[in-house]
Parts: sequence; structure tokens; C-alpha cells
Amino acid sequence: MRLGAFSISLAVKDLKVSKEFYEKLGFQVLSGDLDKNYLIMNNENSLVGLFQGMFEENILTFNPGWNENGEDINPFDDVRKIEKDLKSKGLELIQATDGSKEGPANIILKDPDGNTILIDQHR
Repeated sequence: MRLGAFSISLAVKDLKVSKEFYEKLGFQVLSGDLDKNYLIMNNENSLVGLFQGMFEENILTFNPGWNENGEDINPFDDVRKIEKDLKSKGLELIQATDGSKEGPANIILKDPDGNTILIDQHR
């Protein structure tokens, strides 16, 4: 199962302060918008998403079809295939895909310790 790029999505209190902190660690803005309350930052192949006011807890995020630079990769495992594989292994999803055949979709599950995992396909 190929899950694509991995990042940690952090629920931050002050986006500008968090941005400055991660810049001091060598991260730079890859995408996002301060005015839309989120930034995706990278340092080599490490990704950190900073989200202000969008969710309450930190999330482990995987992006099928993308590498750590937000570039399309092929081949990749579609999120619907991943969903089917996870269900066949007895894992319970908090949110499933909408039933569309292709394109953007996501699923959400929790690990045994309650950590939220988002598998979010953008294409």
C-alpha cells in the first residue's frame, strides 16, 4: 500500500508565530496562505502543515499521488483502493470516500492510541 507524502498537520494557536518558529528550524513555505489560516512547510523531505482554527487536534496526514514537494507521482494507489484494503483488514473508518470513481477524496481513521490519520488525495 503506497500512501504518498507524509506530513504532520498541526493545530496551531498563532500561525505567524508557528511559521517563524519552523523557519528557524530550517523549514520554508511550500504552499498555503496566511490569509486562509494554513501553511505547508518543508525541510528537505519533511513536511509540516500549520493550521489555525481548522481542527482541534494534530493529524497524521498522507497524500496519495503526491511526493514531499507536492508534485504528482505515478503510479500511486488511489485512496479508494486504500480504503478497500483497510476495510478488508478489519479497520474501522471514521470517514469513508463519497463513492466517486476517481479524483479527490479522503478517508479518516484513528490508530489504537486515538491519533487521527487522514489519507487525503488531491487529484
